[in-house]
Amino acid sequence: MTRSQPVLSVRGLHKSFGPVRALDGVDLEVHRHEVVALVGDNAAGKSTLAKVIAGVLTPDAGTVVVDGKAVPPGSPATARSLGVATVFQDLALAENLDVVQNLFLGQELAGKGGLGLDEATMENRAREILASLTSRIPSVRTPLSALSAGQRQTVAIARTQLGDPKVVVLDEPTASLSVAQTAEVLTHVQSLRDLGHGVILISHNLSDVLAVADRVEVLRHGHNNGSFTAAEVTHEAVVAAITGATRLRR
Repeated sequence: MTRSQPVLSVRGLHKSFGPVRALDGVDLEVHRHEVVALVGDNAAGKSTLAKVIAGVLTPDAGTVVVDGKAVPPGSPATARSLGVATVFQDLALAENLDVVQNLFLGQELAGKGGLGLDEATMENRAREILASLTSRIPSVRTPLSALSAGQRQTVAIARTQLGDPKVVVLDEPTASLSVAQTAEVLTHVQSLRDLGHGVILISHNLSDVLAVADRVEVLRHGHNNGSFTAAEVTHEAVVAAITGATRLRR
């Protein structure tokens, strides 16, 4: 794996909500073909960091750089245009629409002459994306309401691929899923890495994290408290960093 330049570089992020310091000088790097797991207890700053990277929240200080270009504070549209794709826990999917319609919602392709929609091209692209993620969704015309929770997560992840992102941020993608559904979603995470993306996986489940991550970054009370190579670290060492039994010197 080439380490010459990270696809995402976060430096010195600070973010407070009144007296609560959610991020306290956080640093993070993600490279292409790499899954970085972001772990920590509740209120550690994980989701706040994801929202700053996605341009949803404006940091009080610090920088977010994607592929050498700075992400302007508080600009989700610019973050997306620079290559940041984020799947938050609410998924933001439409129950009454099918898979194709959800993938292209707000990004529909017009037909020839600007008349109607190019349904055939959208269907084919949807099949290509789902195949690249090794999805088990039987038909791209299946209504979302007929899909399992795991398959809905698949649709949300697949939607990130329309913009050919450089970084994909997944906020608790396996929460409340069955064992089989979790295994399928983790396969998608690996597929994103294989496709060349940098992936940030936010999760409370350390078994999931150690199964697919290349690196584990620990946040505690809004600051970095450990960085580990997933293949070499133990479950106990990560827990110790999460709980504060071990502390990163600052």
